[in-house]
Amino acid sequence: MNNAIPVSSSSALDEETARAEVYGLLAALYYAPPPAELMAQLRVAVTEAPAAGGFLEEPWREVVAAARALSDETVAAEYDALFGGVGKPDVFVFGSHYLSGFLNEKPLAALRNDLAALGLARDETMPETEDHIAYLCEVMRYLIAGDEVEVANLTQQQKFFTTHLQPWVLQMCDAIAGHPKASFYAALAGFTRAFVNVEAQGFDMLA
Repeated sequence: MNNAIPVSSSSALDEETARAEVYGLLAALYYAPPPAELMAQLRVAVTEAPAAGGFLEEPWREVVAAARALSDETVAAEYDALFGGVGKPDVFVFGSHYLSGFLNEKPLAALRNDLAALGLARDETMPETEDHIAYLCEVMRYLIAGDEVEVANLTQQQKFFTTHLQPWVLQMCDAIAGHPKASFYAALAGFTRAFVNVEAQGFDMLA
C-alpha cells in the first residue's frame, strides 16, 4: 500500500497528485495497523488542507492531532479492536456488507467484473477481498496517478467512485465514528467523510 502523506497543494504539487496521495494514505491506514514510520510521518505532517479546498483542513488537523496524542501501540490496538479479531469484526470495511448485508455477494462480483475491464486484479498475497476499503482506495489512486491514460482518467475515476465507493463509504464512516473504542480512527473517519464529499462534489460537476 502507498504510504504517502498528503501535503498542501502548491505549484510543485497539483491537485491530482494530492488526490492520489490522499487515497494512498487512506489505503495504508485502513489496510493494517499503521507502521511506526507512517505514524511518525503523520505526527510531523503539515496541517494545511491536504488538497485544494479548505473544507478538508479541519478534519485533517484532527487526524494529525490524534496521531500526536496516541502511541503507536494504542493506535494498533484500536485498529484490532475495530476491524480485527476472530470472527465478526466490530466494524466492517467491506463494501458488500453495506451494499447487500452480506460478504462476498453480488456487489463483489460486479466489482471484479469492472476491475477486469480495467485490466486490474487482486494481488494473490492479499488475503482480503477486493471490496475492502483499502483496495478500493488503492484502485482510485491508480486511476488518478496511473500512466495508462485510457484507464487512468476522470471518466473512469467517476464511474468507479460512484459505483463502488460512494454508495457505502459514509455508512462505514458512521460505524467507525460511533464506536466507543474509536479515537484515532474516529478522526480518520471524519477526514474520510470530508474527502469523499469533496470527491463527490467534484464528480458531480463533470456530469
